[in-house]
Amino acid sequence: MQAIDVSAPKSNVRKGGLKKAADLLEAVMRTLFTVCGFIAVGFVVIITVFLIISGVPAIGEIGIIDFLFGTRWASTAAEPSFGILPFILTSVYGTFGAILVGVPVGILCAVFAAKYANRKMASLTRGLVGLMSGIPSVVYGLIGMIIVVPAVREIFGLPDGANLFSAMIVLSIMILPSVISVSETALRAVPKEYEEASLALGATKTETVFKVTLPAAKSGILTAVVLGIGRAIGEAMAVMMVAGNVANMPGIFQSVRFLTTAVASEMSYSSGLQRQALFSIALVLFAFIMLINLTLNLVVKRSDKKK
Repeated sequence: MQAIDVSAPKSNVRKGGLKKAADLLEAVMRTLFTVCGFIAVGFVVIITVFLIISGVPAIGEIGIIDFLFGTRWASTAAEPSFGILPFILTSVYGTFGAILVGVPVGILCAVFAAKYANRKMASLTRGLVGLMSGIPSVVYGLIGMIIVVPAVREIFGLPDGANLFSAMIVLSIMILPSVISVSETALRAVPKEYEEASLALGATKTETVFKVTLPAAKSGILTAVVLGIGRAIGEAMAVMMVAGNVANMPGIFQSVRFLTTAVASEMSYSSGLQRQALFSIALVLFAFIMLINLTLNLVVKRSDKKK
């Protein structure tokens, strides 16, 4: 008699059950990811709608020209004035100064960690960068008050070292972790074949890094710049501690107030039109960040298309 093989049907049943379980898990995870994506988008929409509802009425009452281009902020005066041009210019100058100093230093540090340092040194550098990213902003502000502000006062012979220049120094240090970590990741993602081809053509290692690797990683480096700008323009506590927090028109050695510090310093005791104007400042700040992100994203997309 011929033996009957009963293991094959059981194996097929088992494989079919495993496939159904895998398909079910795939469907569940796809649904979970979709829900999380919609939640993230929903939060952005809610924040946008809230800021528009809370900030637009004050702009309408004050007048958009007087609000955006007025040079005097006196929210608690007998005849209040709500001009935020000093805050806007201070935020722009402070962010630009921080990027001007922090981005080159951060990119060069990323190049060192990704292309020049040995394994132990690169690991140590990444660990220190990760530690910097975990330091609270108030600690940066405290160090700025203790070290940077007195140093600026002594070096430049100023009556007070709490000014825009000190804020730029502190902000340039604060954006380093974001710039370094993202730039290093982008540099390591460049295919080795690019560098090997450049070296085979007779280029030195330095020429290869700066003329081949860095241009190839441009998209990731621009992302690092976006993160740095977002960190600099959105910082409040640290700059409040080192910038003087005075509503002056910006000067390099002038005590100034940023958009973020204007909201943080007055929100606790504000009411009425003053409170609405602070929400309007938050709306302007949100619009700035969105505009910067959209502009840099367009630049990245255009560079990718050219490739």
